[in-house]
Amino acid sequence: MEYGHYSVMLNECIDSLNVKPDGIYVDATLGMGGHSYEIARRLNTGRLISIDRDIKALERAVMRLEPLMDRITLVHANFRDLSDILNDLGIDKVDGMLFDLGVSSPQLDETERGFSYMTDAPLDMRMDQSDSVTAADIVNDWSYDRLKRILYDFGEERYAPRIAEAIVRNRENKRIETTLQLVDIIKSAMPGQALREAQHPAKRSFQAIRIAVNEELEAVSEVLSTAADRLKPSGRLAVISFHSLEDRIVKNAIASRENGCTCPRDFPICVCGFVQTLRSVNKKPLLPAEAEVKENPRSRSAKLRIAERV
Repeated sequence: MEYGHYSVMLNECIDSLNVKPDGIYVDATLGMGGHSYEIARRLNTGRLISIDRDIKALERAVMRLEPLMDRITLVHANFRDLSDILNDLGIDKVDGMLFDLGVSSPQLDETERGFSYMTDAPLDMRMDQSDSVTAADIVNDWSYDRLKRILYDFGEERYAPRIAEAIVRNRENKRIETTLQLVDIIKSAMPGQALREAQHPAKRSFQAIRIAVNEELEAVSEVLSTAADRLKPSGRLAVISFHSLEDRIVKNAIASRENGCTCPRDFPICVCGFVQTLRSVNKKPLLPAEAEVKENPRSRSAKLRIAERV
C-alpha cells in the first residue's frame, strides 16, 4: 500500500467512533480521505462533515469519496473554526469527531511544500497555501530568543540555543531559503553524538517550525474543548497525535473535562462547580499494531486517545 493511501490506525479509529448509520460525524482533518471514506461507508441517512485547511487535500478527496458524496459535506477551513462551521451548517450536536493531528503523506511527499527534511525544497510548510507566514519567514525574521523558544517548546529540542544561534549567524550572510540549507545549519550546530542518533537530527527542529507556521498547538486545546461541548451524550471523540507534546496537550484537554474539580481532597462534596463532560475510554493511548508500523513506518509514533461524552 502506498503511503499516500494509508490512513493511520484506520480500524482503531472507526471502531472507537461506534458509527451509527443515522449519526452525524466530523472528520476535522480530512487529509487523503481514508478515515472519511470508512465513516461515510457506514452511514445511510447520517451525515459526515469533512474539514481540511489544505485545498489540495479537498480536491484529492473528492475523487476518492465520489461514490459517497451524497452523505458528505466537504469544508475548506481550519478546524479551530469548528463551532462556526457547525453553526453555519445548522448542526447543534454530533455523534462523533475524529482529529488526525499529523502531516499527511502527500504534504510530506510533495517536494514543493517544504515539510520534509529529506529533500530540497523551498522553506514553506504551510498547511493552507493562502496563509501569509512561511517557514522561511520564521527562520529568517524571528529573533534568536523567539527561535530558541519554539525549538524548545514545540520541538523539545535540547540543542535549541545552539541551533537558534547557528540560524541567526548564517542568515546574516545569506537568506535561508531551502529545506536542505536549514538541515545543514541544524547539523552544524549539533554535537557528534547527536548526529549519530537514529532519529534524523533535523526532525525536532522541522516539527517545531511547522507547528509555529501553522499555529497548530494553539488551536488543539481550544478545539477539543469545543468538540466536547458539541458531542451528543455517548458521542465519541478520537484524536491521533504524533509526538509527545501533542499527546500531552490532548491528554490534558480530556483530563480537564474528566477530572477538572479543583476542590481540596478533604471536601465532602464538590463546591467549585465542575461538571464532568468527558470520560476516557482507555486509560492509556492506543498504539499502532506491529503489522501497521511495518507496512507504514510513518505510523510508528502515532497515539490514539478516545473519550466519550457523559
